[in-house]
Amino acid sequence: MTTYNYEYSPDEKIRLAHVGCGGHSFRNILPCYQYAPVELVAVCDTDGSRAAAFARQFGATSHFTDLKAMLAKCDLDAVVIVTGYDDQGVTHCRLAVDVLQAGCHVLVEKPPANNVAEVIQLQSAEAESGKFAMVACKKAFFPAIHKAKQIVMQDEFGALSSLYARYPQALPHGMSDRVDPMKMRGFLDHVVHPGSILYYLGGQMESLRFSIDRAGGSVGTIRFTSGALGALHLVSGASGTSPLERLEVVGQGANLVVDNGVRLTYYRPGGRGEGGYGRSGDFIGPDDGAPIVWEPEFSLGQLYNKGLFMLGYVPEVLYFCECVAAGRRPELANSDWAMALTGLYEAYLGQEDTTIPI
Repeated sequence: MTTYNYEYSPDEKIRLAHVGCGGHSFRNILPCYQYAPVELVAVCDTDGSRAAAFARQFGATSHFTDLKAMLAKCDLDAVVIVTGYDDQGVTHCRLAVDVLQAGCHVLVEKPPANNVAEVIQLQSAEAESGKFAMVACKKAFFPAIHKAKQIVMQDEFGALSSLYARYPQALPHGMSDRVDPMKMRGFLDHVVHPGSILYYLGGQMESLRFSIDRAGGSVGTIRFTSGALGALHLVSGASGTSPLERLEVVGQGANLVVDNGVRLTYYRPGGRGEGGYGRSGDFIGPDDGAPIVWEPEFSLGQLYNKGLFMLGYVPEVLYFCECVAAGRRPELANSDWAMALTGLYEAYLGQEDTTIPI
């Protein structure tokens, strides 16, 4: 990811429109634009008074209640869609197709789609329009996860052998409940988070086998085409005061742990003490093999201490803008990611204790 100078406003900006004026947009997405090379041309929401209020708050030139009217009237480079659900399910993919067909690049909030069939339509619209779609997989843009990816790619880490991700999310027990879109809405909304980390670090997923515990949590085993093995521990029943998530990635003689999304510990190749088993009286090993720890300092008024940066929102928006400006399809969080993550979701609609292709 690129390092930006946030002390000035760049001369060349992306002409951007934002669709969806809800709480998530207000708290987490629209505030990102002050750090990005964007001109906010318009906002759009089915509630006209809310669209007008958001336009005033965030400096948009105009506001609309109809997406197609906005696309027809405004000269845009890109559109960001944060619209959530309606009675047909998540709306992001359907609206993204309209944006692509209008000749604009699009960034959609997660989850990208209700099913794989919708992602196929999205990719067809990409191919026909020559524009791209990107998914807001913020976890892959966490600074700690980005650094973890860099470490995993180092020669000293060795070939990836296994990954473990823990995330709080319940899963309905019965098959009849798991095929009910309303009962699976929370799962669809959240499985993208740990799933995107596993996909980013582990690559293409091949199959899933999962079991559900008495509290609605689950443990899933994921096989990757690389030969690596993953464990997705979806927790239901843990205390609300506990850290939400944990990641461990194991290579060959090295591993790393990310706690709570911000504290990264890299256990480099090395060992404790000297003299062999039973003969060392010192647990401190050589400095060149000692663990390395990164975490925020939460004291100075630095951008890296802002949640918008630590939680990946600004980095993902900047990356999207960079790709739009270059006319380059994103390598991260593109429609292939949408396909893989929607495929993971659909695998959880299958039978417990059965190996399900992804």
